[in-house]
Amino acid sequence: MTTIERSDTPHEVVDPAFAEAPKLAATPSSRFTAAAANYIDERTSISAVVKEFGRKIFPDHWSFMLGEVALYSFVVIILTGTFLTFFFQASMAPVIYSGPFVPLKGVEMSSAMDSALKISFEIRGGLLIRQIHHWAALLFIASIGMHMLRIFFTGAFRKPRELNWTIGFLLFILALAEGFTGYSLPDDLLSGNGLRIIDGMVKGIPFVGTWISYLIFGGEFPGQQIVGRLYTLHILLLPAIIVAMIALHLVFVVVHKHTQYAGPGKSNENVIGYPVLPVYAAKAGGFFFIVFGVIALIASFFQINPIWNYGPYDPSPVSAGTQPDWYIGFADGALRLIPPGLESVIWGHTYSWNILIPIVVLGLFISIVALYPLVEGWVTGDKREHHILDRPRNAPTRTAIGAAGVTFYAALWAAASSDLIATHFQLSIEAVIHTIQATAILGPIIAYFIAKRVCLALQKKDREIALHGFESGRIVRLPGGEYIEVHQQVDDYERWRLVTFNEYKPLMIRPNAKGKITQTQRLRARMSRWFFEDRIAPVTKTELERQSHDHH
Repeated sequence: MTTIERSDTPHEVVDPAFAEAPKLAATPSSRFTAAAANYIDERTSISAVVKEFGRKIFPDHWSFMLGEVALYSFVVIILTGTFLTFFFQASMAPVIYSGPFVPLKGVEMSSAMDSALKISFEIRGGLLIRQIHHWAALLFIASIGMHMLRIFFTGAFRKPRELNWTIGFLLFILALAEGFTGYSLPDDLLSGNGLRIIDGMVKGIPFVGTWISYLIFGGEFPGQQIVGRLYTLHILLLPAIIVAMIALHLVFVVVHKHTQYAGPGKSNENVIGYPVLPVYAAKAGGFFFIVFGVIALIASFFQINPIWNYGPYDPSPVSAGTQPDWYIGFADGALRLIPPGLESVIWGHTYSWNILIPIVVLGLFISIVALYPLVEGWVTGDKREHHILDRPRNAPTRTAIGAAGVTFYAALWAAASSDLIATHFQLSIEAVIHTIQATAILGPIIAYFIAKRVCLALQKKDREIALHGFESGRIVRLPGGEYIEVHQQVDDYERWRLVTFNEYKPLMIRPNAKGKITQTQRLRARMSRWFFEDRIAPVTKTELERQSHDHH
């Protein structure tokens, strides 16, 4: 096994697999393969690309597998989606259902709904493929979100990877759009309600909302073209953009190299990763089939989106319990939390604040997430390149901000199920809404302070362990009669992990070229002071040497 020491700059290694192998006797098939390879290489020079890419090191830490899960889920989506396109009819032309599902016989529905039912009940393996496709889409979005949280809390978005964070965030937004367009295609009652909510939000935009709705739906809602347009977005435009973004994301990963966790390494723990060829490629291939198998297993045992129970879309039977897919729930929850009746008429125009406020709040929330690397870089003034990941406890303010954001998102997400919470727990819907409203406002503030204090407490604990070791449970009586507990010192690897982080201090205000301190500089200094006001100084080398001397 090839090993390298951890450092702030990822290294390249030569795997033993690249060493010269014993020559085998040539066979006709091997000669043909070699000739074909030479033919292609002479015209594309692909061997240089493969050789260079094959030497790249990919980390072996489990948290880096979240990005792989997202990639493999997308591959499953493409494979199963290709199968479904052969049978789905993206048309809203009315037909009378005559399939094997008896409760819907004789019911008028769109061709889209009819073809979705045929896939489910008449095409061999069709329902399983639908289930796999849907579960893979849910896992795709969830794994992107978890991957971004790992990047955020470890500080992997810092220079030079700010642009890659933006690309990853755009991938998340595109994944949401891809999931919603696919969710809306069957034209069943649930997807129709989701489209109706989107139509209402669009029409709530002053002046241009009505015209935008006409443009999207091709007329008055629901129109006769929306399924065809969503189908084009779902199978053509959005997948093409996602593939381009994934390719660009991987290019930046190769250019910038992977980040890694700090530590000098010991015994078998000093391997940060493996070359792409042959070790990582084999492991990645096996992991793809594991992901595919788990998705297929879930799809076999857990039903999702039973459109035959909902029936075709009809505005009249809307009732409690109609939920969007989980990834879009935060937007639906934001609409539910706004008090009703927030409207005003100004100069003959109606302004629906109960729609505008959620749109503005969600827009700000999404913008802050997208631009956070730039904001933190400006506040801290840190222009160095970072290849070593932070432990979340060593960046308490950033961790607290992340905890607040997750709490806010969770409150909006829970609000999308307010009616189910009320009916299942026999509560008043007003009480549920008021509780979640308080949580959405107070929850992030409470989460911020709790997370920050926990991080600082963990830093103090790490400092104590680095200097004095940990409790061994052995009690010793001193010659003077005093009883003490003997502390066992940590090894070098653990001590390195506890103390190897940088201490950042607030920025100093400096006059500009004209000798003045601008308001922008004052604001930046105040934000920097807030970002670094609570911190625990890491253990210094002098403290460690003194403690080691006292211990001996």
